[in-house]
Amino acid sequence: MVPGGEEKIEQGTLLFYRLNLALFIAGFITFSTLYDFQPLLPMLVTDFNVSPAFGSLALSVATFSLALTLPVSGSISDALGRRSMMMTAVVATSLLALATAVCRSMELLIVLRLLQGVALAGVPAVAMAYLNEELSPRAVGKAMGLYIAGNAIGGMTGRILTACLADYLPWRGAIGVIGVVSLVLAVAFLFLIPPSRHFRRTPFRITPLTRSLFGHLAKPQLLCLFAVSFTGMGAFVTLYNYVTFRLLAPPYLLSQSQVAFIFLSYALGALGSGLMGAAVDRFGRKTTLLAALVIMGCGACLTLLHPLVAVISGIAVFTLGFFGAHTVASTWVGFLATSSRAQASSLYLFAYYLGSSVSGTGGGFFWSGWGWPGVILLVLFLICLALSSTLLLNRLSRQGG
Repeated sequence: MVPGGEEKIEQGTLLFYRLNLALFIAGFITFSTLYDFQPLLPMLVTDFNVSPAFGSLALSVATFSLALTLPVSGSISDALGRRSMMMTAVVATSLLALATAVCRSMELLIVLRLLQGVALAGVPAVAMAYLNEELSPRAVGKAMGLYIAGNAIGGMTGRILTACLADYLPWRGAIGVIGVVSLVLAVAFLFLIPPSRHFRRTPFRITPLTRSLFGHLAKPQLLCLFAVSFTGMGAFVTLYNYVTFRLLAPPYLLSQSQVAFIFLSYALGALGSGLMGAAVDRFGRKTTLLAALVIMGCGACLTLLHPLVAVISGIAVFTLGFFGAHTVASTWVGFLATSSRAQASSLYLFAYYLGSSVSGTGGGFFWSGWGWPGVILLVLFLICLALSSTLLLNRLSRQGG
């Protein structure tokens, strides 16, 4: 029993399955609506007659506003409630997806995507807090895995579905389909998500939040991991943003749906995460993280070759390395943060999405100026910074810094 007198939800019960399905849906909605524009960037560039860098803002502003809102979203939910905040988030992002489908100017699209990022921040950190509060310790692990699976499947489906639909519909129609699907799923989420029985409302106070925030930022080891997050995700999104432009153009001339299937490489992310997680136990965090980053670099270099099979293989290797690096770095944050671990994880995700925003748009200038070699030059530069941050982290760890 818990202090409130009600037992927490146990694995195998009807409430457990309801909760899992609800949070799987929430993760699916979050990441399908966040990344649905990524394969459509070339179509935006053509439709609005803008540069690739400006067109990439359709993705970058959403990840930027998500990054800015994440560090405080958990604390806001302490005051407003986990369930109500997630319900608001999934409905709002679905409606905003429908609104973006009827945009007639790039400027309005950017504003709506900015708002969408803010809405989306109401799910990731809040969902994890909700799981820990409502489930028994024995049930949390499995539920967390299903929630993360929803994130991954949502991100992959959003990219692939919009790209495939874009072969038959204008980009607005493709985004509209995502919006309708998300809204239907959001209604299902409202009915499925169990009430918060163990949530204890606490007032939002900025002083303790700020104190713990600056406490994390004062730790050089955590700053190194935040740098790895920023540069690693920046390299990852940059490559995926502009490989679409490359494969749609000569000599490949692939269709939108054919290009979409490169996002199946995300399935290798699960493999990379598992392999790197096991490697940590055998070789240690530093060696495993360095190896994952080197794998990313090798994959990026492989895409410089002209045969299509080499480009696709390079993307697959690069993706394997990235998800492995992300797994090691994100778990290392939890190990180094001695207090306010949720906030430390939020700061890691802040750096993660900020890197996506900054480099994802910055890569457009490299694409416009130097083509694919320019994009890979930026990607390799970011990977080198991540390697340097890892080596510095190891030195600080030996010194007890």
